[in-house]
Parts: sequence; C-alpha cells; structure tokens
Amino acid sequence: MHKVPVGVLGASGYAGRELCGLIARHPKLELAFASANEQRGQRARIGAAEVTYVATEDAPLSKAEIVFTALPHGASAQWVGNARATGARVVDLSSDFRPGAGEAEAPYGLTELMRAKIPGAEIVANPGCYPTAVLLAVAPLLKAGWVVPGATINVSAASGVTGAGYSPRPDLLFAEVAEDFRAYAVGNEHRHLAEMRAVANELGGKDNDILFTPHLLPVARGILATITVPVNEFTDDPAALWRECYHGEPFIEIADQPPALRDVVRRNVARLSVTKAANVRQPTLIIISAIDNLMKGASGQALQNANVLLGLNEQTGLPA
Repeated sequence: MHKVPVGVLGASGYAGRELCGLIARHPKLELAFASANEQRGQRARIGAAEVTYVATEDAPLSKAEIVFTALPHGASAQWVGNARATGARVVDLSSDFRPGAGEAEAPYGLTELMRAKIPGAEIVANPGCYPTAVLLAVAPLLKAGWVVPGATINVSAASGVTGAGYSPRPDLLFAEVAEDFRAYAVGNEHRHLAEMRAVANELGGKDNDILFTPHLLPVARGILATITVPVNEFTDDPAALWRECYHGEPFIEIADQPPALRDVVRRNVARLSVTKAANVRQPTLIIISAIDNLMKGASGQALQNANVLLGLNEQTGLPA
C-alpha cells in the first residue's frame, strides 16, 4: 500500500516527538526524515519506531510531500520557505504564520472552524495550544453574536510543563514545579494573546478585549482553561449552542460536567462544559475547556490538518 512520505523539522522537542510517534502509527503516512540539530546522528525510540535524527540543513526536503515544521518561533519561516521551494506542502507548528504574528499569514489550522480554507493550502498555520483551548470554547458565542459588545472575555488557563518546550530551564526543574502552582506572564502580555485577539475578531468579536492569565501546572501535559464571558441574555440550555455548532465533530466533546485533564490527556479532543454564572448582575457564562497541549494543542491537530490536506478522513491515525 502506497504511503505518503512526510518529514518533521524539529523532531526532538516534545511536539516533534509526539508527531513522529503519530506518524509511525498512521496507516497512510511514512516518515521520510526527522531533523534535530543538537541530536544529529543520534537514534531515538519513539513508540514502536526507531528514528535517526539528521541536521536540519541536511534534511532531504524533496523526499516529503508534507513537511511539519516544529522549530522555534522565529526560526521556522525560513525553513517553511525552503520546504515550499521543493514543492512540499507545510504544516507549521510555530507562531510565524499565525494571525497576529506580523508575517504573511497562512490559512489558520483550527480545523473545526477553518476547515474550508485548508484543503488547497500550501502552508497551514497550526494554532497554539492556549488559543486552541480558548477559541474552540468561545467561537460559538462569537459567531452567534451573544457576547456583550465591548465586554472583556476573561481567561484563566493552566498548562503542564511540556507547554514550555524541551529546552532545559531552572524554573522547570522537578523540585521547582512539584507541589506548586503559579501564574506567569501576568499583565496580559503572553505571546499567544495577539493570535487569540485576531481570530476572535475574525469569528465575530465586537470590540471585545481578552484578559488572559496563564498558570503552570505541576503535570507533564494538558491544559485546563476557565473562561468567563458576559452575554446579552441567558437561554434555558446555553450548551445547546455548542452542540449545534460542533454537531458531528469527532474531536469536540460537550460535557454536562466540567472536564478534567484525565478526560483528554493523550487524546486529540477538546472537551467543553458551559454553565450559567449565579449571583452576578450581568448574565455571564462560564466555559471550561480541556485539551492535551501536545495533541489537540499541537501535534494531533497538525496531523488532523495534514489529513485534510491529503483528502483523508480526519480521524485517520488519531486517538479520539
């Protein structure tokens, strides 16, 4: 059976390794190369597959029909261009081509909301992990015009330490993270904010600010976001809007109870709950959103987008 050759640039990081493991188990794909500059020449066991890393500049880009770029933010754009020069299509996991990044934007790969723009794309900008959790949660409200014009959408989100990347940092040592829980990037200046604002406006936001405070969880993977949104009025069943918006979507789950990380870890899903806020004068909805930052927040969604590019069933090779 013919398999589509794909390559991964930046394969030694958390997202890159997760992607190589997914490709190894994908029935329609085969890994043509995996690059990792600092580990060039080394062999790594990823799931059932053994991978030998090559230097990025030695990666045989012409052998791949699709190249996944999981390189650091700011370093990816050049290699996206190099891959495109060989005729390969690219799914870029960095922020370089996302909305609000300042570069020439590519179609945004928030698959459930932007699916129509993906099939003919040469480059797909894979969303960030926090934006995936937040935008999938608030999109139905924005599209329906339920959010109070000019109101602030408040987001308090917590991520496991793999969200900070693979490079060693003293503040991410086990003794610094274990048995602790802390906020970071306080002041509403996180790098994902521009992406969230740009896409929220595209989805129908009406001059709405987003106040975003991320936190570091003492776990390896997963994001849990609590989002409060002032709305024009309540309905008897507010979750009905989400069920209607995501009807038939295999990777979106609308739950009756607030989701937990254990519901989503190692799965390519976003699990959402919607609750009316009591004891407030302004009608407000509380949306809880849970994803695995390495799956739906990165590699799983990248593979989902690649499936769309190739005309495959979106669920192929992905754990639901």
